[in-house]
Amino acid sequence: MVVMARLSRPERPDLVFMPRLWLDYCQFLMDQGRITHTRRTFDRALRALPITQHSRIWPLYLRFLRSHPLPETAVRGYRRFLKLSPESAEEYIEYLKSSDRLDEAAQRLATVVNDERFVSKAGKSNYQLWHELCDLISQNPDKVQSLNVDAIIRGGLTRFTDQLGKLWCSLADYYIRSGHFEKARDVYEEAIRTVMTVRDFTQVFDSYAQFEESMIAAKMETASELGREEEDDVDLELRLARFEQLIGRRPLLLNSVLLRQNPHHVHEWHKRVALHQGRPREIINTYTEAVQTVDPFKATGKPHTLWVAFAKFYEDNGQLDDARIILEKATKVSFKQVDDLASVWCECGELELRHENYDQALRLLRKATALPARRAEYFDGSEPVQNRVYKSLKVWSMLADLEESLGTFQSTKAVYDRILDLRIATPQIVINYAMFLEEHKYFEESFKAWFLSPVTF
Repeated sequence: MVVMARLSRPERPDLVFMPRLWLDYCQFLMDQGRITHTRRTFDRALRALPITQHSRIWPLYLRFLRSHPLPETAVRGYRRFLKLSPESAEEYIEYLKSSDRLDEAAQRLATVVNDERFVSKAGKSNYQLWHELCDLISQNPDKVQSLNVDAIIRGGLTRFTDQLGKLWCSLADYYIRSGHFEKARDVYEEAIRTVMTVRDFTQVFDSYAQFEESMIAAKMETASELGREEEDDVDLELRLARFEQLIGRRPLLLNSVLLRQNPHHVHEWHKRVALHQGRPREIINTYTEAVQTVDPFKATGKPHTLWVAFAKFYEDNGQLDDARIILEKATKVSFKQVDDLASVWCECGELELRHENYDQALRLLRKATALPARRAEYFDGSEPVQNRVYKSLKVWSMLADLEESLGTFQSTKAVYDRILDLRIATPQIVINYAMFLEEHKYFEESFKAWFLSPVTF
């Protein structure tokens, strides 16, 4: 009471501007347990002291408010305090959570995360605050009514692209806790079709599978408690079928994620075709999408293998005309490497040979090695590969083998001579040519081939 007496002395009005006296007096009243009188005294202190000294009063005032189950009073006090110290919003949010006033806590937290100037006293990043907000609103749909939860979380999806998995799971969790199970499924399906990383996909898929398992378990538990009916059995079978289908789709969904990362990854397209094994329509659609999507200049892997495999699929199913059409289209593709086009032409020849169309095989390879209207150097990247494939040793080697087996001496000799003229012969080609001439008793020509080979190389 001595402190109160000093504060009330008319001859010393300056004492009311001493925060130390107010603090001692308020602490004394707090120890006495006089709640209303203590609150009014704190208010008197704030009115009496200049605003520059309010920061000394508020810590004790807030401690007093938190120490009693008076949420309305505490909320009014915190709101006043935040006008002085807006950076202390996290403290108020924690109090609101502890007093189960989650709607206002969510509102305050939403304001904080949207304030670019806000700096967390606890050292939390903006994403951590976002994550807290998502957890709060998704786990308490019945208590948070004033915010558009869907819009808030989807807003986070555009801001934090490296944490999409957690945010999608939070949105689905919100609908699950709200009892909107079909909407939750829609969210999961949207997520697994849009995420770009394996980590995010794994988070979403595992959460999705756990949700379906919990739905099955809940149905079984309800049926065991209330007794099974025919409708329950049908519903349970549908849920089990849905769960099995989800698990079965996982490899294909994961492959889709990898292709969204890099749609020009040839090996992943081949894996996708393998996942459709036994389903011809899906295989055709996948190959069609692959050859239309993959840019040969951006491709990871050899893009021609997609065309070749596509044609081989038709061939294996007895559709030779379709296989030929695919390979013909492939010869017109602007590949990055000449070797890709050369491989396509060789496959054209191999296809005809496998079906004993020897003359057609020869015609195709002769067409591939014919001089183009505009000739270019083999390594001239500025020219399309169609103008450079005439110098491909791979195609010429196959043509030479076919001519030896199916053609005449003159046609075979012409092929070898052309290879030498183009200066693309290898030592093995020269050896083969010389031996071919010897077999036909052209010893002088054979010697000439050996003699010219150093010049060729």
